[in-house]
Amino acid sequence: MKDGKCRKGLVAAAAVLGGVLTLAACGGGGDDGKGGGSGKEKTQQNVDAAAAKDASKAQIKITPKGGTANAGVSADAVEVTVSDGELTSVKMTDAKGRPVEGSLSADKKSWKLKNNLERSSKYKIVAEAKDDKDRRATEHSSFSTVSPDNSFIGSFTPEDGQKVGVGMPVSINFDKPIKDRKAVQSHINVTSSSGQQVVGHWFNDQRLDFRPQDYWKANSEVTLKMDLDNVMAAPGIKGIQKKTVKFHVGYSQVSTVDAKTHQMTVVRDGKVIKTIPISAGSPSNPTYNGRMVISEKFVETRMDGSTVGFSKADGKGEYDIKDVPHAMRLSTSGTFIHGNYWGRGIFGSENTSHGCVGLQDKQGADDPNTPGAWFFKNSQIGDVVVVKNSDDKTISPDNGLNGWNMSWQDWIKGSATGA
Repeated sequence: MKDGKCRKGLVAAAAVLGGVLTLAACGGGGDDGKGGGSGKEKTQQNVDAAAAKDASKAQIKITPKGGTANAGVSADAVEVTVSDGELTSVKMTDAKGRPVEGSLSADKKSWKLKNNLERSSKYKIVAEAKDDKDRRATEHSSFSTVSPDNSFIGSFTPEDGQKVGVGMPVSINFDKPIKDRKAVQSHINVTSSSGQQVVGHWFNDQRLDFRPQDYWKANSEVTLKMDLDNVMAAPGIKGIQKKTVKFHVGYSQVSTVDAKTHQMTVVRDGKVIKTIPISAGSPSNPTYNGRMVISEKFVETRMDGSTVGFSKADGKGEYDIKDVPHAMRLSTSGTFIHGNYWGRGIFGSENTSHGCVGLQDKQGADDPNTPGAWFFKNSQIGDVVVVKNSDDKTISPDNGLNGWNMSWQDWIKGSATGA
């Protein structure tokens, strides 16, 4: 299985957590709409056709792309456009949630920023559009602007004051390559009120994650201190950042997806609170095994197969669903656990997606009684989803916030300052 299943194609609305990188592109199950049919009828082609039936034609494009760490600061560096439709809403905010001013064109085809952005700052954009049949489409971008050429900063998650699940690591992405990892890491300290030992691990020269050996203790407080002012990361590149971040670890929730039995068991604080029928990745596009952390939540999001290699002869995606409900990111490459309104008779019985985990849901994400809505409401950023008995490999530790798939001994080896 290539490392390209159920991945990108971001287009997300009502983001609960502004995120990183790009979104996903996985299908779900579908049949003749009667809830029955043989396995042969429930091919991925039928799945994709069912998913695309009510898809909006509106195509939104946001510049810069989600996950950009060194975006320009000029007003013309940010733009939102739409084809085959019109924009109905564009909301841009800074790291503190304050609105950033922009203007919509008279024909509602584009939106542009009014003023220049601040350097070394984080921004989020949520754009919504509709086509000529009033079918909705949504798109999301979260990015950081570049620091001056002779300095560096780190963008971090989680945010100050955020409540997260027990699997949430501290992840820092630097906007410039770090040559002296020891110097930088020695000026970053992560501690927990639980007293757990916390160690940093470098995945590359721009990403440093921190975690304890086991999940954070429930109801603990974690503090991140970054004292990078004047720290030399490379010749001529010094830090300009001094920050203290505190976040709260809530209840412990670990949900286990069994791809063979097509069931997910939700365990909170050691007790089973719900068992939910699911549909995982099909035999040709199985879901990754392993421990995955929910890093983003979207009430609705777009999934476009063409962005991850699932294309038809004409170059268009095998599917392009612009309103996938209740989607939660599990990997950088685009693995999600999400609601599925186009599947019929698959939950608890068949695996039909392009790699994501699907739960029964309703189009519009407005029915609170569906399994997809329930799981979305009852999940925190930082909760853990474990997939087992799938035919794919274990997910790479650096694919998302998934360092839990690395042994503690290997984790410590990636520290520049030792355990």
